[in-house]
Parts: sequence; structure tokens; C-alpha cells
Amino acid sequence: MFYVNARAIVERKGSDDTEIIIQTRNKKNEESLELPGGRLEEFESVFDGLRREVFEETGLTVIEVEGSHKRIDTRGINPEFEVECLEPYCVYQTIKGPVDSMGMYFICKADGNLLEAGDETTNIRWEAVEEVYRLMIEDQKQFSDVDRAGIKYYLKHRFGKQI
Repeated sequence: MFYVNARAIVERKGSDDTEIIIQTRNKKNEESLELPGGRLEEFESVFDGLRREVFEETGLTVIEVEGSHKRIDTRGINPEFEVECLEPYCVYQTIKGPVDSMGMYFICKADGNLLEAGDETTNIRWEAVEEVYRLMIEDQKQFSDVDRAGIKYYLKHRFGKQI
């Protein structure tokens, strides 16, 4: 089975630093820090899946997706076949492991109140980018296998922080 995921780097400006949402995956034998996101449903639009996953896991409503103005689709041309094209922040693909998947990361802004616990998530919180960087340097394995790469990419290309 091959899976496609939409993952969110939800940003806000804190008092001193950019903050992002991190959470703890609360599944048996899978407790790790991660970003909001998950598997797309069959024929679900990427942006619809992204919004759904962020809401289910955090309680927040995505109000802005960086680059979403570039999205196009083929609706209305052939009612039997529709396609959308969009530009994510970055893309991942598993090249080894127990799950064959690929996914897209999007930088988002969201509104609302964080849940205490979401869909298989707990300890949902805003964390300063500097603290996420410190946690990655301390022990990268405390982050989920997929998000470890996405966070490294984000820290390097958004903030110039090499791990």
C-alpha cells in the first residue's frame, strides 16, 4: 500500500521568535514529537486534507496556506477526470522503512484554540523555532521518522540552521 500525506508547519509570530505547532503522537508504540498532518482520503483535495488533518489533530482552522494562490485545477473541463496542481513548501518520500509514502509540507497560519488532545495527539503546543532546533540537536529520534526530515529542511531553508 502506498500513502500520500499532507503535513502542516503551522507558524505564528511569538513575542520574540517564530513559533510552530508540535504535538505528541499518541499511538501504541509510536509516541514521538510531530507536526500536524496525515493521510489523504481517496480523491480528497490536498488542501482539503491538510485543513481536515490540522483541525482533527489541533482544533485549529487553517486560514492561510503559503503558496495557495498558485493552485490551479481542471474542474469543468472533463467531469469524469479532475486534477489539481499546487506548490508545497517541500515534499518528502520514504525510501526505506515499514510504510511506503510520500507527502507534502505546507507552511500555514491557523486560528482558534488548541485542543488538549486531538485525533491520536496530545501535548499540542506552540513551540519557538529555537526550542525545536534545540530539541532536534538534543535527540533527533524524539521526532517522528517522517517529520524529522521535514523539520530539518524547514530549519535549514527557512532559518539557515544546519543539523
